[in-house]
Amino acid sequence: MASLGKESQNNDNRYLFEKDSVPHAVGVMALPAIASQLITLVYNLADTWFVGRTNNPYMVASCSLVLPVFMITVVISNIFGTGGGTLISRLIGKRKEDEASKVSSACIFMALVSALVFSILCLIGMEPLLRFLGASENVLPYSKQYIFFVVIVGGIPVIMSNTLSSMLRSIGLSAKASFGLSMGGLLNIALDPIFMFAILPDGKQVLGAALATMLSNVVVLIYFIITYKKTEKDTILRLRAEGGAPSAESIKSIFGVGLPAAAGVFFFDLCNMVINRLSSAHGDIELAAIGIVLKVERLPLNIGIGICLGMVPLIAYSYSAGNKERMDEVFRFGRLVGLVIGIFSVIMYYVFAPNIMQAFIGDEETVRFGTQFLRARCFATPLMFLCFSMVHFTQAIGRGRESFWMAFIRQIVCNIPLLFLLNSLFGMTGIVWTQATADLITVIVSYIIYFRIRKQEGWDIKL
Repeated sequence: MASLGKESQNNDNRYLFEKDSVPHAVGVMALPAIASQLITLVYNLADTWFVGRTNNPYMVASCSLVLPVFMITVVISNIFGTGGGTLISRLIGKRKEDEASKVSSACIFMALVSALVFSILCLIGMEPLLRFLGASENVLPYSKQYIFFVVIVGGIPVIMSNTLSSMLRSIGLSAKASFGLSMGGLLNIALDPIFMFAILPDGKQVLGAALATMLSNVVVLIYFIITYKKTEKDTILRLRAEGGAPSAESIKSIFGVGLPAAAGVFFFDLCNMVINRLSSAHGDIELAAIGIVLKVERLPLNIGIGICLGMVPLIAYSYSAGNKERMDEVFRFGRLVGLVIGIFSVIMYYVFAPNIMQAFIGDEETVRFGTQFLRARCFATPLMFLCFSMVHFTQAIGRGRESFWMAFIRQIVCNIPLLFLLNSLFGMTGIVWTQATADLITVIVSYIIYFRIRKQEGWDIKL
């Protein structure tokens, strides 16, 4: 009976990957991913929103400072989630299910070891790291509370949950993957006010937010372990290795795509660290304001990432199966939807920037700065989606080197140097306008790389 169930599940997934209409297939894969991205964003925003109820900019700034460190957990999970997940989709497209099964268990083991090492390193270097990121004496005590429970203790379940969800998404089970992440976000939103305003005394709101986030992530990990074990009966996914380790070629492919994918997130994270560092020199109020903006602007970006996550398995499968027409159709459709959302977001953010900032904090000066910052940075949104979609496309077809160079050019060549230059010339105004400038350059470079890939693959040169 188990083999019949597995065969039925495989047939359903093959129809989705091979014959379903592109809008419907992208919707099936992308909508759950978008939902989980949005709820994940909401629970990240929840900490900032609830802490903002204190009207204490030092508490708000502490959460903003820790965000780049927390994002390193995404960097690590991307190595094995993106590297392994895209490989699994390509292996299934080539009908190599046994090798795909070995890849899934190997990625989970490597993610666990990496998560443990990361938590230990953060514990050892906690205070120097926070000071390097710009924590003042007013902000440092709150930052220590937040980083300990959210990153040092909570980083392990985050890394493992993201890796497991990527494995599920790689075989078409996007809804199961997204439910777990969404559940964690909703639980975090529910626990935040309980810990911050009911259980812990006044002045411990940051600690309460950190505890709520950590516990939510632990629950999510438990869900994914249970789901994964149940899924083993009907799919190629495995928690434990069966039949030996994956081939050397597979390991090379995991890191060949996973490391560039991780580097892309790390470069993005590094850029946010630079923004925080430069902003802190202008004052704690400016740091608190840009911290809120960096989180708020992720609403359309997370929708875009959800679209990309939905596209990747479909593109990877079609590429390996030799179905170039379907691959192109998936990419074009997803890109169009993302651009429409990005343009709409520019309009909404520009018009409602003051209202958005007031929803997070009542301090008038922070709201004033944040309104200016959000109106400047929102113009980068459509350009950022074009960058993201191009990077995810190259990852899906196994072009890790190209995805690395796109991310490197975007952040290291363009964004970070421009941050220092424009900050020195125009102060905070220069900082907030850097993203749009850098992404305009990156989009042009990305399309040059994209056309070069199409020429190398022998495909028609078209958008």
